[in-house]
Amino acid sequence: MTSKNADATNVEDKDPSRVSDDYVIRLHDDPAHVDAARWDALLAASPHPTPFLSHAFLEALHASGSATADTGWQPQFLTVERDGELVGACPLYLKWHSWGEFVFDWAWADAYRRHGLAYYPKLVGAVPFTPVPGSRLLARDDAVRAVLLAAMEHIVRGHGLSSVHLLFLDEADRQAAQARGWMMRRTVQFHWHNRTPEPYRDFADFLASLQREKRKKIQQERRRVAEAGVSFTCLSGPEITADDWDFFHACYCATYHAHRSTPYLTRDFFTRVAEHMPQHWLLFVAQRDGRRIASSLVALDPLARRAFGRYWGALEAVPCLHFEACYYQPLDWCIAHGYQVFEGGAQGEHKMARGLLPVQAWSAHWLAHPAFADAVAEYLAHEGEHIGLYVDELREHSPFKAG
Repeated sequence: MTSKNADATNVEDKDPSRVSDDYVIRLHDDPAHVDAARWDALLAASPHPTPFLSHAFLEALHASGSATADTGWQPQFLTVERDGELVGACPLYLKWHSWGEFVFDWAWADAYRRHGLAYYPKLVGAVPFTPVPGSRLLARDDAVRAVLLAAMEHIVRGHGLSSVHLLFLDEADRQAAQARGWMMRRTVQFHWHNRTPEPYRDFADFLASLQREKRKKIQQERRRVAEAGVSFTCLSGPEITADDWDFFHACYCATYHAHRSTPYLTRDFFTRVAEHMPQHWLLFVAQRDGRRIASSLVALDPLARRAFGRYWGALEAVPCLHFEACYYQPLDWCIAHGYQVFEGGAQGEHKMARGLLPVQAWSAHWLAHPAFADAVAEYLAHEGEHIGLYVDELREHSPFKAG
């Protein structure tokens, strides 16, 4: 499947809610072909915007070589126009694998293979390598959301793809997809929320809200890092120099290599986001004996007062350093600056002991093959029941004091 910036089509659908001839649908094989101001205006008007769906972030992923056809992420950005106005958009990618998605469908791909069918390429609506919930269907209203979803189904049918998947949706997108009969899938993440209506005064106040066992564990972990001679410097926005970014990227790559894996993001990606969206970054740098040994990068949404733990790495091994760099330092900063939420990313029950509680995240899936769609729907129904029970069980083990 290939497309160009000028590839325009009127989507037709036999469904009663088929796309009207009033809309013009285009696919773009490069985010740069979409007007940044119009894209960002749609994002700002969405129910749950995040910095990761900004035009600058998505274009940086592509222009830096991080998310391209060569890495298995071929952009097929979908736009909807009405009377010359951009009224809908969605970042779509043609995928030849399932890496970097954090919603795992390897078993589905294997089932297709065992039945002599091709699961790849598939169509994915997501922010590459970024499991952060938020708006995916950038739309002026529910009618345009339905247009976007119908267009995706049309693309899958017209190009012989197996399926389309929208990952980490907000509630408006979830309802729109469910209304069209898409299959819903639940996953679990762990987020920290500031206390309401009276926010935590400081980190000690936060610790005081935890059960004694959890409080002592955090105190012990922080003490081990301090006794190892490690201290931290926090840099925000333009304070982060090119040398700081070089050091961070070296740490980031070292962690991937330690796990015998390949880093997703190139150094050029961080150069681009540092230049075009500097206000969204917070860097914690650990040092010992006059040398830097580790760093963690946090993304910020200043308007929503939300922070997102993103990437980390260390050049030296220090017990408990990961917890200090990735949880305690960011939480301390969030409390001091009045932030409401810190999202710790996908998976990780160990985050509960640090005050991050389970929340459910959603994805939506549409499979073209009727028999496989039925089988996956049955699987997701059972999985959803298990996830619900799992979340209930986790909530029974809250680290916070009763009441």
